[in-house]
Amino acid sequence: MLQLEKILFIAVLALYFAAMILYFIYIASKKETVAKIAIVLQIAGLALHTVAIVCRGIGAGRLPLTNQYEFATAFAWGLCLVSMIFLLRFRFPVLGAFSAPIVFLIIGYAALQNKQVNELMPALQSNWLGFHVSTAIIAYGSFGVAFVLSILFLLRDRAQEGSFWDRHVPDKEKLDLISYRSVTLGLLFLTFCIITGAIWAERAWGSYWSWDQKEVWSLVTWLVYAAYLHLRIRRGWRGKAAAIFAVIGFACVIFTYIGVNTFLPSVHSYR
Repeated sequence: MLQLEKILFIAVLALYFAAMILYFIYIASKKETVAKIAIVLQIAGLALHTVAIVCRGIGAGRLPLTNQYEFATAFAWGLCLVSMIFLLRFRFPVLGAFSAPIVFLIIGYAALQNKQVNELMPALQSNWLGFHVSTAIIAYGSFGVAFVLSILFLLRDRAQEGSFWDRHVPDKEKLDLISYRSVTLGLLFLTFCIITGAIWAERAWGSYWSWDQKEVWSLVTWLVYAAYLHLRIRRGWRGKAAAIFAVIGFACVIFTYIGVNTFLPSVHSYR
């Protein structure tokens, strides 16, 4: 099963790359047929990606969510899934042109990690593993989509009336609304992630909170997005300020995942 997973991973990498290139061609050529092919390839990549993760889990005899490689590929899967849901729901192929490169970069990062299957350390031998990490994946994927939508929002003013961008990118109000929904979904799952992580930590180490670097930066990320929602609901923040907040929030997400594991000592740095 692990050998099959390796083959599928290469196929997924190729499909995501092909979809990304076709999205770029769609932007350049403005041909809807190209966008449809890109979407089909991305859906095919997502399907094979799902099978690859399942194969990894069966081959490893555990949930494949315990090291840098496994979480990175799951992160890419979550971002691809959420972006496809929003893309198909709002009929918004340009979203793919911005989200596909991020998906490819994350799975490319996974390709550079150690793929060896190791026995779980005692702290990870818990039923809370699936709940904790899966909620983090959905949260990160949702925040990634909000980031892409916020970038599009900030670029929307440059679109000339009647141009391709004006016709194929939703207006700023709709972009703002979709980004808000994505942030709300992400914050909900990040809350579940922190709660399940605290319960798991108490079972594993005897303390709900130990101020580990990953815990601190997860809290920072949660506070940034919570501030986003608070200012939007209570103060009526919309538009550019909200978009900038979402970009800052995703920077915190990336640092929480990659930065902490790379630069800071943490009990969560499972390589």
